Amino acid sequence: MDRPHRPDLDRPLPRHLPPERTGRLRIPARFSTALGYDAVGLPHEHGERALACLPRAGCVFGDDLRWWWIVPAGSHIGVVWPPSSAYAVGGRLTDPSWTRTHRPHPAADRPRLIHAPRTGSPYTPPIPLYFLTCRLAGSAPRWTPDPVG
Repeated sequence: MDRPHRPDLDRPLPRHLPPERTGRLRIPARFSTALGYDAVGLPHEHGERALACLPRAGCVFGDDLRWWWIVPAGSHIGVVWPPSSAYAVGGRLTDPSWTRTHRPHPAADRPRLIHAPRTGSPYTPPIPLYFLTCRLAGSAPRWTPDPVG
């Protein structure tokens, strides 16, 4: 039996993320991720404000550094996310352990689910999130008609 094509899992990890330093955000099983998923990270200090401003929020994960919004795969194509944000293809995050003091339980450092919609989709609409992210960063939105990610 052939393995079904899963664009969010079949993509290779970016070269700058060593495999041992990555972890994938896990979407609750009750949600379908048929579109694949990526994650957009904002600095922790903007998390609650962003959540309150968005017309709809999907699954959001958070830790002491960033809040991560789940968006459909490919939401980085054609746009330039502000430098204060982070974009994680496939929801794969780097382990920032080299920037923190060593903790005996590294799993405790992983982002935890802090918001999930009661029904519907796990995705936050990426366009409102993009404009809000630009506003919070104080940068002008930039995009290109070329589908270059």
